[in-house]
Parts: sequence; structure tokens; C-alpha cells
Amino acid sequence: MNLTETDTSLFKRLRFVLVETSHPGNIGAAARAIKTMGFGRLILVNPRFEDALSHPDAIAFASGALDVLESAQIMYSVENAVSGCNFVAAVSARLREFSPPILDPRTFAQRVSKPEEGEIALIFGSERYGLPNQVVMNCQALINIPANPAYSSLNLAQAIQLLAYEARVASFVETEGGSHIGFQGQLASTEQVEGMYSHLEEALIAVDFLDPDNPKKLMPRIKRLFSRAGLEAEEVNILRGISKKILDISKR
Repeated sequence: MNLTETDTSLFKRLRFVLVETSHPGNIGAAARAIKTMGFGRLILVNPRFEDALSHPDAIAFASGALDVLESAQIMYSVENAVSGCNFVAAVSARLREFSPPILDPRTFAQRVSKPEEGEIALIFGSERYGLPNQVVMNCQALINIPANPAYSSLNLAQAIQLLAYEARVASFVETEGGSHIGFQGQLASTEQVEGMYSHLEEALIAVDFLDPDNPKKLMPRIKRLFSRAGLEAEEVNILRGISKKILDISKR
């Protein structure tokens, strides 16, 4: 299957975001990994080398996936890289106390294979130090690969290959059958959800439920709660309406 045959499928909706990648060879290997599974959207956030996409090691390791390198984008923030996405998942071997819901690769792939899930992003961290906690907390899921606990370290391209494979398999299952019964609205974008969080935080401060000088872990816990829900755009609007009403009442 090639990309032109799947214009409305996960093959077009899924983007692979690599944050502060250290080795150009890993970028080339990542391009090869996603192309072999039928994907092609690669975004780099602040790679270590300015010529990361044209570096000789990247070209050598791409091994026939130069078209993916040539169409890849370089951005300077994770927020820009996932702009317009409805579901964003971080990939990490390190679990966090206040992480979003943890999914294995197969469960993730089965969820996002449905067309109504909209635009999807997978975020992979630096080979040297992984992903910052703030990036993980702003995602809707944390993907943990159930590797050997005694030696769970995967090369970046290996992890990408595994996720791309599961996404490909799940896409075939979704295409071949299965009906979805009941109304399901458009999922909220990451920008809409982040706006809702800011609005809600302002409302909680206004009614003295949240102390801005001593916030503790309230907002990370709230984000974790809502990330399990898969918020739709209309649901976000309802929550923002509630926040607005709280603020209006607090000003009387």
C-alpha cells in the first residue's frame, strides 16, 4: 500500500515528531522506518545539527527514503509541531507520577486508526535524555513499549518502526470492517484543550480552589483526568462556558 491509496486514512493523519534528535543517522533511519510502513510525515523539533535533513549520515541511513527527508519539516517548538492535532501521544520508557493515561503500542494504534480521531502526533524524545515532563503532561497518552525490564532501551528508529508497524496493522483492520454505532462529535484540537485548561485554571483561582502561589499538582491531575476522556470540541466549549460563568459570578 502506498500513500496515494490512503489519502483519508491514518497514513495521512499520523505525524512522527522527533524532539532534539542528536544523531543525523537516527533521523535517516527514522525516515526509512516510517516509509517502510507506508507513512511519510516527519517533523523535527530543534535537531542538534542545522543540516540534520541533508547531513551525509541522515542520507546514508535513510536508504531509499530520501523523499521523506526532503518533505520533512523543522520546527522550533513542540507546540508548533503538533498544531492542529486532535490526539498527541508521547513515547517514553520512563513512567511519570502525573503522566497521562499509559497505552501500549497496539492499544494506541487501535484507538487512532478510526477516522474520527482526526490528526494524530507521536512524539519521540532525544536519544540522550528523552522527553521533558512538561511535554509528556501536555499529551493525551504516554506510550510505553513493554520491553525486557532488565534491558528496556530501544534505539530511536527501532521504537519508531514498532509504532509505525502497529499503526499500519490497525489501519488494515479498520479499513476491512467494523461499524461504529452512535453519535461521535469532532475531537477537540490540542489548542482548544490547552485553551480550556487555561480558562479553567483562571476560574479555579477566582473561587480560591487553586492557590497560584502553591498550586501543588492540581492542574497536572486535572489534565490527566480529562486526557482519559478524549474530549470533543463541543465538550470543551461546555467546560469553557462553565469556567466563564464561574468567573462572571466571582466578579459580582
